[in-house]
Amino acid sequence: MKKSLFSLLAATSLLAVSYTSVAQVVTPGINARQRNERARIRQGVATGELTRPEAARLKGREAEIRQDKRAARADGIVTRDERQDIRKDENQASRAIYRQKHDGQVRPRAVR
Repeated sequence: MKKSLFSLLAATSLLAVSYTSVAQVVTPGINARQRNERARIRQGVATGELTRPEAARLKGREAEIRQDKRAARADGIVTRDERQDIRKDENQASRAIYRQKHDGQVRPRAVR
């Protein structure tokens, strides 16, 4: 009886710990924002507002943010400080996208 009670308690504790760690690793707001930023870059390239080097730099910045997010999730918990750092990086990247799209440079049209 004691063994079954102990094993039931251990299993319940393990399940509770794994459930809470999964809940804290999910970052839907960050994921949605990353999709939005990628769409803004694609739109800028399509309209010619972003040159290829500008787009490459911005995509590299987004890749760095994805890497930071991966590192934050590695231990199973994304802390408030980690989320704040990621949001700060995203804010800076968003401003960079805006500045590059509105800086007056346009991608030259191909001569046909």
